[in-house]
Amino acid sequence: MFNSIFMHKIIFSFILFIFSVQAFAQEFNASVQVTAQQVEGTDKKVYQTLQQAIYEFINNRKWSNYQYKVEERIECTFMITITERVSSDEFKGKLNLVIRRPIYKTNYNSVLINYVDNDFDFKYIEYQPLDYDENTFTSNLTSVLAYYINIVLGYDGDSYSLFGGTPYFEKAQSILNSAQNATESGWKAFESTKNRYWLIENLMNTTYSPIREASYKFHRLGLDVMTENIENGRTAVSESLELLRKVNRQKPGLFLLQLFLDAKRDELINIYSQAAPIDKTKAINILKEIDPSNSSKYQKILN
Repeated sequence: MFNSIFMHKIIFSFILFIFSVQAFAQEFNASVQVTAQQVEGTDKKVYQTLQQAIYEFINNRKWSNYQYKVEERIECTFMITITERVSSDEFKGKLNLVIRRPIYKTNYNSVLINYVDNDFDFKYIEYQPLDYDENTFTSNLTSVLAYYINIVLGYDGDSYSLFGGTPYFEKAQSILNSAQNATESGWKAFESTKNRYWLIENLMNTTYSPIREASYKFHRLGLDVMTENIENGRTAVSESLELLRKVNRQKPGLFLLQLFLDAKRDELINIYSQAAPIDKTKAINILKEIDPSNSSKYQKILN
């Protein structure tokens, strides 16, 4: 009798464990692609191995304290293009990061950022585990990946709550600080005006915080609301444009602002194409002011 009760408890505990695994997941549903079409040589298997290693590094680790449900996992893509194989374990390339966010009560995913890092140089020994210590710079490969993983978490967090991404941006900044003595490029202010240094500098600079506030208004109070009340949603989007204009008047052509506009340009055109004439005119005036190189594209709103 005792053994029977004991066995039932074990089985019940096992079932609860299975359900808990199914109910909660890691933060990411990330796709990873590694290509090396520009690289000569017959040893192509290493790129497949690298792709799988990066996929597991991103998707199989726990990166935050939040318990994500399976359907809540963040959709993102890490597209890595190898441009040169310097030696058997040294590679040069670029990384294209795309973050997507589902819109409430729709099947539509909105792009939060589509960014290309052109300074992705790293060492990788096939089958060697991708070790990472968040407090120490040990590998440019894992540090760059961890940096962008926290950028993803931060962008996602900002789109759901006001400045909700701050803890993750702080982690990204910490990773950047630990990499200041790295020999690889992309981490330092003087190397470029659009690199990992300036991305996190813009995100953490309080002068530019209206851009992060605009992301919250645009997504949570704007797009998420539009399925039930399109006018209220469009009003929030208009408020986000005012915030963007505020930053642009302080710092025209700001890197972070351009990233926002590059991701949202087509959505903005669609949102205002069905607006009232007065709202169309106001939106076009703001968009031409903050994104002058694409002024002609915003004329589509009037069509």
